[in-house]
Order: sequence, then C-alpha cells, then structure tokens
Amino acid sequence: MRFWGLRVGMLIALLLAVSMFTFGAMNLLGDPLFNILGPVAGDTENPENLAKIEAAKEQFYLDRPLPERYVRWLGDFVTGDFGVRFSASGQPPVSEVIKERLPRTLALSGMAMTFTLAIGIPWGVWSGSTSKKGLDRLSTGVAFFLVSIPNFALGVVLLYAVGFRLGWMPVRFDAGDPFWQRMHQLVLPALTLALGGAAVYQRLLRTDMITTLQEDFILMARAKGLSRRHILFRHALRPSLFSVVTLFGINAGAVFGGALIVELIFGIPGIGSLFVESIFREDFPVVLALVMILTAGFVVMNFVVDVLYSIIDPRVRQ
Repeated sequence: MRFWGLRVGMLIALLLAVSMFTFGAMNLLGDPLFNILGPVAGDTENPENLAKIEAAKEQFYLDRPLPERYVRWLGDFVTGDFGVRFSASGQPPVSEVIKERLPRTLALSGMAMTFTLAIGIPWGVWSGSTSKKGLDRLSTGVAFFLVSIPNFALGVVLLYAVGFRLGWMPVRFDAGDPFWQRMHQLVLPALTLALGGAAVYQRLLRTDMITTLQEDFILMARAKGLSRRHILFRHALRPSLFSVVTLFGINAGAVFGGALIVELIFGIPGIGSLFVESIFREDFPVVLALVMILTAGFVVMNFVVDVLYSIIDPRVRQ
C-alpha cells in the first residue's frame, strides 16, 4: 500500500510541476490582450478602447498577480473548467473545443497502440524463436527501416501508395460520417503511428526471447514434450515482456506526439491540429489545457505500466 501511495504522490507532484511551469511560460510569452482584442490593445489613448482593455483584463483576470491567477486556474481546471479562449467573445469555451476534438485523437491513439502490440509482440516472438535464419535477417532489416523512418515520412508514403495508388484505404477523414466508417478512415493513420513502435517492440522482444529460450525451465518444458507454440507463448513470453512493458508507457507519449503530425497529414480534426492552430493563434488557454491533458495521459499510462510490472513480478512492490 505504501508503494502505491508513493507512486500516486509522485504523479501528483509531477502534474503540479508541469502545470506551474507551463502556466508561467504561457503568461510570459506574447501579449494576451493583443490576442483578445487585436490592435485595439495597443491604443490606450482612446477612452473607448481603454474601457475595452480594462474590461478584458477583468474578464480574463489579467489584472491579478500571476500566483493568484495560477491558483484560480488550477482550481477551475481540476473541476473540468478549462476557461475561455483568448478572443473578444471568449467563445466557444475551451472545454467545448476539446470535448469535440479529443475523442478523435483518443480513437486514433488507441487504435495505434493496439496495432503496435498486435504486430510487435507476435513479430518479436517469431523472430526470437527463428534467430540467425534467413527470414530473421530480412525481418531485422525491415525493423531497422521502420525504426529509422519518421512518422510524417511514413505517413506520406502510405497515403500515396496504399491510399491513392492502390485505393485500399480512405485518404481523408470525415467527422460527419457514421462511426464505423470513421474507424475505417483511421486505420491508415493508426498504422502510420504503429509500425515504428512495433518494430522497436520486435527488436527488444527478440533479444529477450533469445535469452529466455536458453533458460533451464525452457529446456525442461521441451523435455516434457510440450508443443513449440505452448512453450513460446505460455512459458517464454511472460518473463520476456519487461522491456516491452517499460517501452509501452514511454511509447504512449510518443504516439500522442506523433498524432500531432499524422492528424495534419490525413486531415483529422483532432487534438493535434487544434494544438498547432492554438500555438499559431497564441490561444494560450487552449494550449495550456492541451499540455495538461497530454501530460496527465502520459502519467496515467506510466502508472498502468507500474501496475503491469507488479502483476508480472510481485517483487516490484517490495
């Protein structure tokens, strides 16, 4: 119990540190008043414009000290109120914008991580059990290629080859289509995100499987006449998964980061495109909310990794 209490405390401390750093940076960069009012913010001699400036400062709490604004923002954030956008009307609220975009990015990321595991684990088990053979060398070359090519380059190649040339997959995402049709449209972007991670899983799992298959308990299983499939997936896979589990938590953040670019390539109106749009518009409340949501997602995924560690090897909790 003490182990989990320490882990949760560390995660909360990390989120607070990220929130303080990001909030400070967002409020020190650019001019919020200019983003809200436009050129009017620079005209302080006109009484009418000056009244608008004062009203905007009061509405967005820009007339308060930075620590007070942070505490107020944090209190609202933990209750689900992400504030209003930097615009003259403040509409739509940040929470509404994110609520519209976030499910698309979650669907894309979830599909990508599922593909990563579904491709990488069987690939790694097969490579580890057939090491130093001709097909294994070819497999290694393919893995190195997928690891080295950036997501955006792989996305362009898949979009052109699979989407335009072969016509096997949709090339654009339409948020107005039915659910299953939208899921079909996400397959190609998800593969773009998944293939590089699957290749990394394959390299790690292959190495661990080769080592595990030389252990005495594997030799004993073979002596008992157990099938090759049974030995690989029931005896050798579990002790070989530590590196993959560790990478899974790290790879979750990479998937979210890669989604920022992949969404732009495939025209998916998700968190990635919203993030880029908000940075260019200097819409800091949106950027701040997105940073915190992505950080929280990454932290939760690493907590899940700790749970999986404790399941695979209970000694971790000691």
